[in-house]
Amino acid sequence: MFKKIILTLGGLLIMTQATQEAAASDPANTLNMELSSGGSISIELLPDIAPKHVERIKTLVGEGFYDGIIFHRVISGFMAQTGDPTGTGTGGSKYPDLPAEFSQTPYKRGTIGMARSQNPDSANSQFFICFTDTGCSLLKGQYTVLGQVTTGMEFVDKLAVGEPPSSPDKIVKVTIGAAE
Repeated sequence: MFKKIILTLGGLLIMTQATQEAAASDPANTLNMELSSGGSISIELLPDIAPKHVERIKTLVGEGFYDGIIFHRVISGFMAQTGDPTGTGTGGSKYPDLPAEFSQTPYKRGTIGMARSQNPDSANSQFFICFTDTGCSLLKGQYTVLGQVTTGMEFVDKLAVGEPPSSPDKIVKVTIGAAE
């Protein structure tokens, strides 16, 4: 009997892992970002954690909103922020701001969070990428987590630093789907 329980639990564990891996590579929730520096970043979006924010990002990507936008705020050991069409940190999209979708998902290296003002319900188009596990850890439960970098963090690490950088890196193009 004990052997059957162990085999059943083992089978469930294998099936759970396969399901998680399939979800992690869902092309409909994968962003591919080409940078002016020549690198590419892949981001797994997390619609189960932040469905409204993920939908907004996907809408903006589909409209080409992020193409040509700079990283206007890059702070070593903390994060790189983009998504403002004005490049000042005060701009957004034509859409209304989103209500917060805060979670207890931890911020770690490569976590994508939505930027906002002091108002928790003010996220619009700007987002940031965390550089380290500890640099963004205090943001947990205060900013919406919407994704995780799966490849290309070495290119995020090389973004020009500053607020704004004297020669900021740009997003050349963002697409949704499996990497080519």
